[in-house]
Amino acid sequence: MALTNSREKNFAEWYTELCLKAKLFSYGEAKGTINYLPYGWAIWKNIVHELDKRLKATGVLEVQLPLFIKASDFAKEKQHIEGFAPEAFTITTQNGQTLDDPLILRPTSEVLFSRLFKNEIKTYNDLPIKYNQWCSVYRMEKNTKPFLRGCEFFWHELHAMFQTQQECEEYTLKIHKLYNDFLKYVCCLDVLEGKKTESEKFAGAVDTYTREVLAQDGQCIQTGTSHYLGQNFAKMYDIKYQTNNNEFAVPYYMSAGLTTRLIGDLIVVHGDDKGLVLPSLLAPVQVAIISLFTKKEPLVETLCKQIYDSLNTSFRVEFDNSDEQFGYKITNHELRGVPITIAIGPNDAKNNKATMIRRDLGTKQLIDLDNIVDFIKQQLQEYNVNIYNKSKIFLQSSIVEVDNIDDFIKGINNRKVIKACWGGSIEDEAKLKEMTQATPRCIVSNASETDKCFFTKQKAKYIIYFAKAY
Repeated sequence: MALTNSREKNFAEWYTELCLKAKLFSYGEAKGTINYLPYGWAIWKNIVHELDKRLKATGVLEVQLPLFIKASDFAKEKQHIEGFAPEAFTITTQNGQTLDDPLILRPTSEVLFSRLFKNEIKTYNDLPIKYNQWCSVYRMEKNTKPFLRGCEFFWHELHAMFQTQQECEEYTLKIHKLYNDFLKYVCCLDVLEGKKTESEKFAGAVDTYTREVLAQDGQCIQTGTSHYLGQNFAKMYDIKYQTNNNEFAVPYYMSAGLTTRLIGDLIVVHGDDKGLVLPSLLAPVQVAIISLFTKKEPLVETLCKQIYDSLNTSFRVEFDNSDEQFGYKITNHELRGVPITIAIGPNDAKNNKATMIRRDLGTKQLIDLDNIVDFIKQQLQEYNVNIYNKSKIFLQSSIVEVDNIDDFIKGINNRKVIKACWGGSIEDEAKLKEMTQATPRCIVSNASETDKCFFTKQKAKYIIYFAKAY
């Protein structure tokens, strides 16, 4: 069960081996697809549960839309089609007959929601409208990696329309903050966050807000984006509503999404050479209970069952009473990222005690079993704070500020995130990427009047985080 690859020597092989041995997935028949196995899917379902209730608290209603988009509809929004056409899967025939209007497998659903909103929105009383769906989408990716980049992935996509630009922009930022809080307090991830540059923003958006997770190999991963779309889609699909003055107006549109890529984020940020380290709210098993010996000891078995019954109403608990050796059981729970393991032997049972193993610390502690529920709650809180702080320390220590291209290249080669002043064009971004493989991940803030771009040496517009990215 133990991992044979290390993060330091071969990060890519470590990642894949961990995912396979932890039984998160198996490879699908079609290139770029995977089977989500029970443990991996359970992590996603916990993400869905935690995020869905937070979205619904903002007034979102759940819907489910079709998979297919007419190619003629898809082509209406120029920037959108240019951004997604190279990745689109297209159905051109049906029953052996060529389709006059081919069908696109949804790479995203702005077109579908625009069509829906055209029928749903008639007057100002219908606004705001906030719909969300949990679904799969399809994009033809060249370089695939389980969870992080695939031809099929799962996500939530939120789509909303408002009467005014201010309402729409405020809600876009509200979801931006919701994502930030979710990643911090549920996923225990510290992130870079800000607005995307023109070349990096969502196809068809006015503004895109992002969060960027930093993997232990120094590459960033875009995680959860919210987009202010303005009136572009509404105009293209002729969406209008009657105002309270009996006039007609065009609504403002936003969308947002967070995907199964988050499973990969948890692995590449929190994982270690023993396996997964999962935040307690997302771990399929929060507490594992095991006996020290393969031989069944009646007193030990009884106490294990009592502890299980005490904890099972408050936590996701697993009682491992298999015939596997103790070392195998410990390794297995480490590999799967179980936050707390409770081990009990005959002497422990006689004294109403147990040994607690915290996955984040790797330490063993003899504990009293009185008030076990409150004790485990406290331990899980400390566990979450600890893995978040580790994530924060790693991210902050990985950021370096530069003011010239030589230091930029040195930093990127040392797997750092670069913070630098930027005043270049989209063409300059492309040149920088060709030279260094690094891209602007997000805008930190506007530059001051005296700041100079590190690349062009002209007046800077922004301060930006740069990094290599998955």
